[in-house]
Amino acid sequence: MSSKPFAISEDWVVVILGLAIIILALSGVIIPKPSFSWSSSGDLMSNVFSTANLGAIAAQFGLVYSTAIVGALLLRKNLKSLLIVFPIVMLLTVLALVLAGNETVKEYNLEAVIFSLAIGLIISNFFKLPQWFKDALSTELYVKIGLVLLGTTVIFGDILKAGSLGLIQALLVVVSVWYFSYWVCRKLKIDKEMSLMLSSAVSICGVSAAIATSGAIQGDNKKLSYVISLVLITAIPMMIFMPYLAEWMQLSQEVTGAWLGGSIDTTGAVVASGSLVGEEALKISTIVKFSQNVLLGIAAFFISIYWTYSKSVDDETKKDKPTLKLIWERFPKFVVGFVFVSLMFSFVVPAETNALIKDSLKSIQGLWFALAFTSIGLETNFKDLFKQDNKKPLYAFIIAQTFNIIVTLLIAMALFNA
Repeated sequence: MSSKPFAISEDWVVVILGLAIIILALSGVIIPKPSFSWSSSGDLMSNVFSTANLGAIAAQFGLVYSTAIVGALLLRKNLKSLLIVFPIVMLLTVLALVLAGNETVKEYNLEAVIFSLAIGLIISNFFKLPQWFKDALSTELYVKIGLVLLGTTVIFGDILKAGSLGLIQALLVVVSVWYFSYWVCRKLKIDKEMSLMLSSAVSICGVSAAIATSGAIQGDNKKLSYVISLVLITAIPMMIFMPYLAEWMQLSQEVTGAWLGGSIDTTGAVVASGSLVGEEALKISTIVKFSQNVLLGIAAFFISIYWTYSKSVDDETKKDKPTLKLIWERFPKFVVGFVFVSLMFSFVVPAETNALIKDSLKSIQGLWFALAFTSIGLETNFKDLFKQDNKKPLYAFIIAQTFNIIVTLLIAMALFNA
């Protein structure tokens, strides 16, 4: 009688790989953070393509490449194709990071993930990629490793420093906007998966919230790409016009900052719009946005529980409650890794050690997300992404974002209109 080969689920593999990267950093193996900032061709050559910076990029590549190989071995995936495909994905991702690092591009707050996605989409729609190439793309693995590393930035002490008013507004906005968004989605008969990703993106912190929610519910990559496209497209006009609207309404800098920080979905756009108003507005908008960002892990945790429970009910029975064992079996284990890492960096890792490694880990976390979106683009059809026969998610997003703007303004006026 042959015994079944031992296998580890992808979620546990993600936890193992994420913790291994963190342990390496805590042990002193700190990968330097490469710079991708440039404003001219001379700056590009002297900064981004300097010997030292290329060495930092190569070091990051060595880390993520070896991590991907170990992941493939643990998951019993085709190693030969990965050895070929991963360096190509990395090269395309570095190109996206370079494009996003341009000074002019930064003014428009276009994030690296949108360039990663666009590059992948262009290649996949103008060239026919072989199936073995697509099979070697491990999008979910990359996203989940990035999410485990995201736990290093969610420090409970920092939440208290964000300010009581910022935290109060963040809680009120996230809860009210999330539930309204989800209610609108369900009224429009949008599926639960899209509803959860869209609601989180509108109410919490845009791209990061959509990614975290998708990971928590094992979401479809095409739906995730669509939601992120909506977030990035709407962030630019909001960033430009809301400061002028606030000026027309004669709002104080404090109220304006709270409004911008709670309404605009991407952190970069919040900083840019706050800067247009003034120093106090920039300070308040950053505090409020940070307060919303730190709620991301908590939201992802509860969304995971809700999704696991509802999925268990749908799949197993309509009459009997699902058992705790069944819920645990379906619960995404990488969320456990995220919470563990967050607690570890909040209460165990010394602040001095965290200060030494946080930039390195944050850069690697961003790289995993960028690698994931390059992969999504390479496996996605352009028409499927932007030519949606069902316009309901777009309508839901517009309605939810409008509600977000109005409710956040009212809460900001109530809390910050001293």
